[in-house]
Amino acid sequence: MQLGSFLEVVTFVSAALTILLILLQQRGASLGAGFGSSGELYTTRRGLEKSLFVATIVFAVIFVLSILGLLLIPA
Repeated sequence: MQLGSFLEVVTFVSAALTILLILLQQRGASLGAGFGSSGELYTTRRGLEKSLFVATIVFAVIFVLSILGLLLIPA
């Protein structure tokens, strides 16, 4: 397997996982937000929410690096 095709696979997989992880994160949209009260409260991320957040950042960085790698490799 050549490096270019490997980077294409890494790009595709990291893009799909980044989209999935972004969609899995929930952000304070409670029932009260639908009736006008935003109920904004600063909370820290803990447990699974923090793991999803960190994984999203990791896969986004992998995605960007793989795109840059594909741009720098001669075709």
